[in-house]
Amino acid sequence: MPGNSLAESWPAAPVGRTAAPLREQVIATLRQAILDFHLVPGQRLVERELIENLGVSRTTIREALRELASEGLVTVVPQRGAIVSAPSLEDATDLYEVRASLESLMVQRFVERASDDQVEQLSRTVGGFADVVNSGAEVREILAAKSKFYAVLTAGASCNAVQQLLEAIQARVQALRATSLAEPGRAHAVVDELEAIVAAIRARDAARASALMSDHVRTAAHTALAHLKNADPA
Repeated sequence: MPGNSLAESWPAAPVGRTAAPLREQVIATLRQAILDFHLVPGQRLVERELIENLGVSRTTIREALRELASEGLVTVVPQRGAIVSAPSLEDATDLYEVRASLESLMVQRFVERASDDQVEQLSRTVGGFADVVNSGAEVREILAAKSKFYAVLTAGASCNAVQQLLEAIQARVQALRATSLAEPGRAHAVVDELEAIVAAIRARDAARASALMSDHVRTAAHTALAHLKNADPA
């Protein structure tokens, strides 16, 4: 459960004055806090506390919250203010279906466009991911290790439009991704799934690699959505 105040769960420092517009810095800071689970689904984002923690104006905070609401990371509730979004079962189901389609397309483009060096880089990220999983790391570290796989995948696919859509969807289901990876045995299964995807990519078999990626996402969805159903049987 989140703490009673933002200060308890998120020891944020005031936003520094850099070349980037202040509003963009605040948006990036809050977005990262959500993705890193310093701010968790359902947690209230009290304007006064955000102003004090980040050292910015009420106007800047409100603009940042509006932007994050447009991204689906924050929900504005009448009479309660802003909270970190928690997708409904219906929304999560749809998001995972879209994610499966986008990641399959990303893999297809990677097979078509990536160099042999990029294929080897992708393989090394899977090895690094396996090392993190086998070390018994916490879920946050496992997610970070898997992000390296996606970084190489998107670079080799050279598909900016799909990348932007995929990043937005992954952010919205970040907590569910963590739930899935925390399931006993799931992270080790992911290692096997990613290794199979890379093997198909190395063989330049776009159809198989794409199908394996779709299966990978739908398996993760099955685990995550089962937890969501149990948490909210209604």
